Amino acid sequence: MLDETQNKIIEAAMELLMERGYSASTTKDIARQAGVNECTIFRKFKGKKEIILAAMQLPKWNPDLSEADFTYEGDLKHDLTSFSEIYMKKVTPRMVKISIGLRTPELYPDTAEGILKVPQVFKRVLVRYFGEMYQTGKISNADAENLAMMFVSMNFGFVFLTASFGKKLTKTEKEAYIRNSIQVFMDGII
Repeated sequence: MLDETQNKIIEAAMELLMERGYSASTTKDIARQAGVNECTIFRKFKGKKEIILAAMQLPKWNPDLSEADFTYEGDLKHDLTSFSEIYMKKVTPRMVKISIGLRTPELYPDTAEGILKVPQVFKRVLVRYFGEMYQTGKISNADAENLAMMFVSMNFGFVFLTASFGKKLTKTEKEAYIRNSIQVFMDGII
């Protein structure tokens, strides 16, 4: 269990990670942002990298997507809409910014597995789902792997672009995007 000071340090480090990136954020910057002495950081953590790795274990800094998050009824429109809503509720633009910050070469060997978990979970659910929908005759495309990757990309793309550009690229709201993209996706697979 982390103490209050450790949590303040993690909060500061992660905010700086999103604002400046890992390499441009020093322990001095983290200490200043957290309102602690730089020596305190080294009493609580081995260094900057350990702060980030500790943060990845906390729900606030991890989308914590699991297969259990996704349930379905067999109604294509309802289920796909639900999948997108759940995904975008957990994989927010903020989480994408964190993920981008975790990809720096200094961290990536230690963070790659954790970053990959989210799309792997989503893809596994979708492959299983599309396989079942094909078996029951609700879709005509048997390539569940390819459909899953298209659906993951469609959802991640919207969140990524929103995280990167806000409303500068599109004024389309998330709900409208989900509704319209699901319809176009369904038109292609039924």
